[in-house]
Amino acid sequence: MDLEELRAFVGVAETGSFLAAADILGVSRTTLRRRVEALEARAGVPLLKSTRTGVVLTEAGEVLARRGRLMVQEARALVASLREVGQAPAGLLRVVLPVGLPPHLLSPLFGLLRSTYPLLRVHACFSDHPLAEPLDNVDLAVHFGEDMPRGPWVSQVVLRVRERLWAGADYLRERGPPDSVEALRSHELFSWQGPGGDACLWPQLRGPAFQVEPALISTDIHLIRACCLAGRASG
Repeated sequence: MDLEELRAFVGVAETGSFLAAADILGVSRTTLRRRVEALEARAGVPLLKSTRTGVVLTEAGEVLARRGRLMVQEARALVASLREVGQAPAGLLRVVLPVGLPPHLLSPLFGLLRSTYPLLRVHACFSDHPLAEPLDNVDLAVHFGEDMPRGPWVSQVVLRVRERLWAGADYLRERGPPDSVEALRSHELFSWQGPGGDACLWPQLRGPAFQVEPALISTDIHLIRACCLAGRASG
């Protein structure tokens, strides 16, 4: 199928007029009509019919118009992507990140980004629920979760992290390590409140989650870690 013929047909289908479509595409009405007639000859069936109110689609034209719009859009996107090949990313990258990401991991990533793309600037903000934020002015949103979020964006799994139970050495020397899940109930527990999670339900590798009553719940995982390392509790 000739792309120019398809563009001509889609233009007429969207405007309902050969004259309007010719003006939009920047060609003469004669050229436009010739391309549409050539496409109809390739298809072997009428795609358009003229009425007193303008040009309307036949049943076959309706089918081609639906698929044809997507093909034209994909062709435009392909050409645009080819123009960007070899061009270094530049400008402002707007990122929203979840509260709780380790700063000692983010800083080398930022350094790598700057050394690879020196023309790129980053505006990073943090949120308890990144996907609940207005994303109209956001280029990249990172979130914690078990499932791929659905929406008008491209989703990728960046990293899979296993949740663990930590305790400071001083705390364990004083209180002793727990030897069962039930034994945890006698310990002072700190719990991280992940987005969409329940800080009072702790998962197990095998079996259902179990209920706990944490002495401290926080969305900042580094506060939990610092308190554990200080010998305050396990979390």
